[in-house]
Amino acid sequence: MNRPGGEPGASGGRSEGVLVLAATPIGRPEDAPPRLATELAGADVVAAEDTRRLKRLTTDLGVQVGGRVVSYFEGNESARTPVLLEALLAGERVLLVTDAGMPSVSDPGYRLVVAAVEADVHVTAVPGPSAVLTALAVSGLPVDRFCFEGFLPRKAGERARRLAGLATEERTMVFFEAPHRTEAALAALAEAFGPDRPAAVCRELTKTHEEVRRGPLAELVSWAADGVRGEVTLVVSGATPGAAVGDTPAELRAAVADHEAAGSTRKEAILEVARLAGVPKRVVYDAVHKPQEDR
Repeated sequence: MNRPGGEPGASGGRSEGVLVLAATPIGRPEDAPPRLATELAGADVVAAEDTRRLKRLTTDLGVQVGGRVVSYFEGNESARTPVLLEALLAGERVLLVTDAGMPSVSDPGYRLVVAAVEADVHVTAVPGPSAVLTALAVSGLPVDRFCFEGFLPRKAGERARRLAGLATEERTMVFFEAPHRTEAALAALAEAFGPDRPAAVCRELTKTHEEVRRGPLAELVSWAADGVRGEVTLVVSGATPGAAVGDTPAELRAAVADHEAAGSTRKEAILEVARLAGVPKRVVYDAVHKPQEDR
């Protein structure tokens, strides 16, 4: 079997076993990195998130898998990691692929990487397609500083708490979302960050029906109300530097007064100041209506 040579281990010695994390196309098969075919043919073990998708990919690439194929997905990741680590320690080359993009980025792989690193097994990667970077590039939003937040919690309360912690994040944020939850996610983002925060919904990236919708969050919520299909990546602009509000009663009252002077109703001002300060609405309400209590 033709296979790539061994790489030096992290400790400076040599380890025959190598874990290879390989990026797979997020849409078009022709976007696969050329080295992916070489690794698929040369690996002793190919661990795939979905073996049926792997079969379609290898057919599209015209490559024959040289080693044995095993499934490695969320449901069996904990149990299968020790088995794959055993293969690595036995000197085998293990190739890990997921349905799309880079393994371990909101996909299976992290546990195996940690186990391999702790066992001093060399870990390398076949770089390639990434929904995170592709969405950033086409979003039209700042990309000099960004953070990836993965999938938001499904439950509304947990989602609101997560977003409240990001309300003053100044970096551009990237989220993954399921199509049937996109409208709810956008609405939660608008509630937490304000309806005018610029954002982009990137749908079916690199595929035939690719679509990028750009605009303020409130506008995107209305667009998503008609239903969203396909793989979705959300890109949201960070907070304007200095937009945060102090959380003392005096600072909260002053901020509400500023918003009212700018034309907001008191209710709107309290909601916006609570968001910017990262405090419950009741705290701002009390600061405005019960000022004597903070003396």
